Amino acid sequence: MSVENAVLALAGLMVTVSVILSWFISPMWLILTLFVGLNLLQSAFTGFCPAAMIFKLMGLKSACVTR
Repeated sequence: MSVENAVLALAGLMVTVSVILSWFISPMWLILTLFVGLNLLQSAFTGFCPAAMIFKLMGLKSACVTR
């Protein structure tokens, strides 16, 4: 698994968990969904993603793009 795939998997998991918790526990859990979405948006523009840095420290490799 590449760093990029791991970041997408983590974001998907966090959104899913947030929606489930907001349904069963409290709508305030949707703040987590908002946080994940805003983090993905800012990382698209800045290239800074804390989750990607953590996954790199865990030993995952970045996806190689060839032309």
